[in-house]
Amino acid sequence: MAKADASTDGAAAPFRAGTVAVLGRPNVGKSTLVNALVGQKVTITAPRPQTTRHRILGIASRPGIQLVLIDTPGLHDAGRKHAINRVLNRTAQAAPSEADAVLLVVEAARFDAADRAALAVARAAGRPVVLAANKIDKVKPRTRLLPFLAQVAAEHEFAALLPVSAQSGDGVEELAQALSTLLPAGDPLYPEDQLSDRSERFLASELIREQVVRQLHDELPYAAAVVLEEWQEDERGALRLGASIFVEREAQKAIVVGAGGAMIKSIGTAARRALTTTLGRPVHLQLWCKVRDNWSDDEAALRRFGYGD
Repeated sequence: MAKADASTDGAAAPFRAGTVAVLGRPNVGKSTLVNALVGQKVTITAPRPQTTRHRILGIASRPGIQLVLIDTPGLHDAGRKHAINRVLNRTAQAAPSEADAVLLVVEAARFDAADRAALAVARAAGRPVVLAANKIDKVKPRTRLLPFLAQVAAEHEFAALLPVSAQSGDGVEELAQALSTLLPAGDPLYPEDQLSDRSERFLASELIREQVVRQLHDELPYAAAVVLEEWQEDERGALRLGASIFVEREAQKAIVVGAGGAMIKSIGTAARRALTTTLGRPVHLQLWCKVRDNWSDDEAALRRFGYGD
């Protein structure tokens, strides 16, 4: 039997639970919005495109509803030749067919060819589409929002169109409620206290990669992968982790390591702090940097690194 929730008129409203595929071009804030809806960090973020490389579920539970959000890599130019680009696009394009609804995220006051391409993927799945115009806190003056929303509304018959700021939280609860109306009645798909389908080990490797992305900025575009090599827990619950950062060339390894090991030490310090906070226990972390030639265009290497799962 589905759980019930009291509605405003006193009648019992059915519990609603289902999946929502989160789509959009790179760097529109999809992962930040997923984290805001869940209420905790379940997917990494960084101010650069293609930070998200995996299909990750974020489970957002509210009284009477459970949204299972499929966070996906940003849809990008299909003409890119590397295997990793093809894998990431396939991952994103497959998500809408698995979902009850699609959340298309765009950047407020911007809707271009890349956004239309993402909309085309959502439309092809035949699912209802909610559009979230994110980053409204960056739109100056705010009077630009209404004409933009009217312009975007003409692109498709959206189930709902909402301005939001994942960063500040503005409009996030309204978005959750709008999405919930598109979900089927039924029992929760996951326990109420579960926030993601991914393990702590996966999250640990992602938190390390987040610091690689954040600290190296444009010096190492798309060339780093992280593999967790060691995971040991002592009797007090503290973790001792070891991870390898894989790059494609010796010159990139020199960038990651830095002069006298300064950069890899900085990455390790920031990652250890993030791991300790997120995992809620002391963490000791050791990092290595290794070269795997041309891994981003090697299907076997991509499978080993977990891409396309």
